[in-house]
Amino acid sequence: MHDTPDIRKTSSLESGSDESPKLQVAVVGGGIAGLSVAISLLQHSGVKVQIYERTKAFREIGASISLGPNGLRTLEKLGVESALDGSVCSRQISDYPMIYRHWRTGEVIARDLHKTVKTKKHFTARFHRAHLHQALLEHVPREIVHMGKKTVSIVADREDGVTLTFEDHTTAKADICVGADGIHSNVRKTFVPDHTLRRTGWTAMRSVFDASLVKDINFPEDASHWIGPDRSFFHSDIGKGMFTVVGGLHTDPSDPTDKAEWDDEYSMATFRELYKTDMSTNLQDWHPAVRSLIEATPYTRLYPNMAGRPLDTWSFSQRVTLAGDAAHTHGGAFAAGGSLAIDDAYALFLALNHVWPAALANPRKPTIEQLAEVFRLYESTRKPHIDKILGAVHLQVIGQKPKTEDLENGNTETDEMLEERVRNRPDPSWISEHDVEDAFQRAIGATDLALIKIPSKLA
Repeated sequence: MHDTPDIRKTSSLESGSDESPKLQVAVVGGGIAGLSVAISLLQHSGVKVQIYERTKAFREIGASISLGPNGLRTLEKLGVESALDGSVCSRQISDYPMIYRHWRTGEVIARDLHKTVKTKKHFTARFHRAHLHQALLEHVPREIVHMGKKTVSIVADREDGVTLTFEDHTTAKADICVGADGIHSNVRKTFVPDHTLRRTGWTAMRSVFDASLVKDINFPEDASHWIGPDRSFFHSDIGKGMFTVVGGLHTDPSDPTDKAEWDDEYSMATFRELYKTDMSTNLQDWHPAVRSLIEATPYTRLYPNMAGRPLDTWSFSQRVTLAGDAAHTHGGAFAAGGSLAIDDAYALFLALNHVWPAALANPRKPTIEQLAEVFRLYESTRKPHIDKILGAVHLQVIGQKPKTEDLENGNTETDEMLEERVRNRPDPSWISEHDVEDAFQRAIGATDLALIKIPSKLA
């Protein structure tokens, strides 16, 4: 836990002893997105960052997280090499990013592939969220992280910058604000109050525990996604002696009786019952490996997936922008959220450094027109890709409703239908291997990224 400096009634615009004024950036949210934004922007010598986290102590819920090659490559560019170290994460022995198995037989139905990635350290990795968070936190100065700062008001003024007011009645000022405060972002609510999230119809039941609890169980060594007619099961080593299991259940997002909330406790008896007999078909039990892993699982918690429509813009008043789930809540689809947030952060740095190069940062801050151009380049780099992902999520939600209704009406999915569905799944490599630098290059119309003045640490 970080100490909370006293920022009551002080302005970070005026703080600091540097002779040359720096661009003051307030990052709202101290999770993976917020820390990534801070690490990225701190590469610029003309920037000073403050992070405002609403909780009094970091607690990463959601348990496990996957980073694709895109996120891992970006972390390496940002100097967070420790996150690529096999001692803090887990990678597939087979090198396949994901293996899909039949829920009852265990037969391998399909595999995802790395298409353009040749370096092992960039292969998909799985972490305990707390371990990834700690790897990021090690690259952030302690004094810039302010805990227990729940944002209740943000006022952006073209001339005077941004004023943040917190629940504890303290305030802070900055030149720009980056809202990286998650799916229920207060920053987003301030500037887009009518934006709504809705359930995708997929609820995850997540557990993380000591891997010693499953050491005597015979199950596939590689992480596997077991696919059933109306539910799924995933298991994986996540590094540092930890293991995760994730149950997935199709639900009706419009069901008024479904009161499940994010991070709710869930009955282990009910969880185990879900994977004994498939309730939609009354067929024989799920594979013994699945049932044994669930029997060894000590607890589980619910995470109903939520998604939102693409925002018209991520930036407001030429002083505020969004990153991560605050900008694009996508319901956890494609296990891409962490990497998307990390790439957002890097894209924001690339845009800032292109418009206001570090070598030219002194003696004055960027103009309001330059800040507007930074945000425009940032969105031009990221938003087309993100909107395509959100469109795919929306199509999944639309396509899932008839399937849920079929199962409720007793129309079963045969093994042949299930296998065809899995084999015809979308190829996720366009997401997991997306090149944010190439996207930025296209956004600025450059033909050679080397022409952009990037600090040698990131080159």
